[in-house]
Amino acid sequence: MKETRITFRSGELSLEGILTIPEGMEPSPAVIVCHPHPLYGGSMDNNVVNALCKALTQTSLVSLKFNFRGVGRSEGNFGQGIGTQEDVDAAISFISTVREADSNRIGLVGYSAGAGFALPAAFRNTQIKALAAVSPPVSMFDFEFLKDCLKPKLLISGSKDVFTSTSQFLEFCQNLPQPKEYHSIEGADHFWWGYESDLAAKTADFLCRVLK
Repeated sequence: MKETRITFRSGELSLEGILTIPEGMEPSPAVIVCHPHPLYGGSMDNNVVNALCKALTQTSLVSLKFNFRGVGRSEGNFGQGIGTQEDVDAAISFISTVREADSNRIGLVGYSAGAGFALPAAFRNTQIKALAAVSPPVSMFDFEFLKDCLKPKLLISGSKDVFTSTSQFLEFCQNLPQPKEYHSIEGADHFWWGYESDLAAKTADFLCRVLK
């Protein structure tokens, strides 16, 4: 495994990230992981983001986590909505240039507000072949576009999530088109402390299957 701190451009801004390349054959499928809300402490060093990247690498997938504009050493100010989607598009463009990553097999995971910010851009971008939403706050962001999404998609939420009730989560998922998978993890809340491994394993398994 090779972990490298990188920078890439999003318009006039420089964003920081960490690219992790697994050992073995290349090019490999690649997955971009998007962190939760910057205004509430979200960054690429989040516990869920770290667990996801570790699990992805263990299943021989390239992973890229990065800080949205205005977070950490990423330049600029937090760009609610439009700016963050530009950052997602820039991350997709960057990962497409990585020699060890297969540009025809790219997935994206968004956690919490990261799903709200990133999934609309990933839905529109033809290079993204699969989507995963961890703890999507369906009452706070507009996820209706997923009802038109025919890409493989995974949605996971905890049964004790205070932002999205289990009934609301399951009803939303049931109304999405195939192909889809969804899980409500008993006992987990929105922050996943103590449940990171289970969450990450399910997400990595899904992405490994649909991208390989």
